[in-house]
Amino acid sequence: MGLYLCIFDEDEEVDGVEVGLYSDFNALRDYVARELEGGSRGARFPTLMLHSDSDGEWSVADCEKLIPELRNIIAQMQARPPVEFASEWQKHVARSVGLAPKNAFEAFIDVDGQFVLERMLHLASVALERGLPILFQ
Repeated sequence: MGLYLCIFDEDEEVDGVEVGLYSDFNALRDYVARELEGGSRGARFPTLMLHSDSDGEWSVADCEKLIPELRNIIAQMQARPPVEFASEWQKHVARSVGLAPKNAFEAFIDVDGQFVLERMLHLASVALERGLPILFQ
């Protein structure tokens, strides 16, 4: 089952990120917990790490907290060596778009081969600008 993060304004979709499988999202959060939080999930990045992936949404207030967390995570992961992709589909997509990760940040992609943390940061920025929540679907 896949995780889709999106923003709706009334019945119209504003933007969205097809993250991949829930296990891929969990692999990202496992990496962050292990490598950036010293194994203490949510110690530094509670908005990303402690929110259930089936909890419905990140509110606008959550997005205000999520944006600096994602910026911090991205900066730290860009300074770390690459890791293996979490899924076979990610390996296939990376090959199809010519991606060979140079750092940990580039090793986590969405279904289109874009860097998932960058896409999530953009989504949170749009949510904040529009005053709309990010929905988990």
